[in-house]
Amino acid sequence: MTPTHAISRSLSFAALVLVQGAVAWAQAPRIEPQVLASGLQNPWGLAFIGEGRMLVSERPGRLRVVEADGRLGPPVAGVPDVDAVGQGGLLDVVADRDFANNRRVHLCFSEPGLGGNSTAMASARLSDDRTRLEGVRVVFSQKPKVASRLHFGCRIVQAGDGNFFLTLGDRYSRMQDAQTLDNHLGKVVRVRADGTAPSDNPFVARAGALPEIWSYGHRNVQGAALGPDGTLWTIEHGPQGGDELNHPRAGVNHGWPVITYGENYGGGRIGDGITRKDGMAQPVQYWVPSIAPSGLAWLRSDRYGADWQGSLFTGSLKFRYLVRMQLDGERVVREEKLLTDLGQRIRDVREGPDGLLYLLTDASDGQLIRLQPR
Repeated sequence: MTPTHAISRSLSFAALVLVQGAVAWAQAPRIEPQVLASGLQNPWGLAFIGEGRMLVSERPGRLRVVEADGRLGPPVAGVPDVDAVGQGGLLDVVADRDFANNRRVHLCFSEPGLGGNSTAMASARLSDDRTRLEGVRVVFSQKPKVASRLHFGCRIVQAGDGNFFLTLGDRYSRMQDAQTLDNHLGKVVRVRADGTAPSDNPFVARAGALPEIWSYGHRNVQGAALGPDGTLWTIEHGPQGGDELNHPRAGVNHGWPVITYGENYGGGRIGDGITRKDGMAQPVQYWVPSIAPSGLAWLRSDRYGADWQGSLFTGSLKFRYLVRMQLDGERVVREEKLLTDLGQRIRDVREGPDGLLYLLTDASDGQLIRLQPR
């Protein structure tokens, strides 16, 4: 979250309609949050590696194996050095889509270096005994490095073609750079497994533009997932208000900081204080006040019943609940707050191989939770 995700003074009409509409919803499926593991220090990302095992990243710089019975293994050796300051550290982790054959994992982290730090992605092989990373290679580093403790972004999604989307924050102090293509600040990039740009990326042939860029005008994307049709969806933090659900397409400008539904911390407009401009995409949904969303997952299974199948889920760090969204095409038609009595900041949400939802809670004694249908 950015410096104090404060509540805005007004509730947008769109958000008000959703809140009121939720009152008339049918009874939600009965679920029981089951704590599978605890004692995790600020867990951030979750990956499934088969036989009921999971990898969990801890922001201070540790990667842990959670056994099927919930036991925590010792820290996995070989994790790259991270700059664990502010919002930085070891952040997302995903298992390669061919993990069963290649045992590769991909990590996103704040990389220290000349001039400060930046978001980076590394690839490695998890050893057969799951105790160490082998052949660690940093395949992508955000340019430029910035002296900042904020807005790393850092979600990884592997698409069906094997390429990777990586979300990159604007680093807070450099928000204007989100509108220019000569840097990676405030961008979503698309790269091959070796970090190079695919030839069909939208700006490969544009002079002065970095070829890895997929979309731009982002602030701090904290959740990313592939939709039912295999395309990318993201969710990002606005400033004071204006969190956004987006469907980034190749070459699209999402507007930050020129257009936003948020305002400066403490009040006051950002830039010209406008919410629309030609050539800049509108969010699929926005939140005023901010909920500080983190993690994003489409539920494909029917384990919770037909009403939840096809829903989109995100966690709220600020209000400490889980959000379920029902969409009609690219329109959120219903929104539901879940686990309001959990009382924990939800950092990540994923659908597991068993079709159930798994959550990570952001705390010094963080938990891995499975939502069990009853």
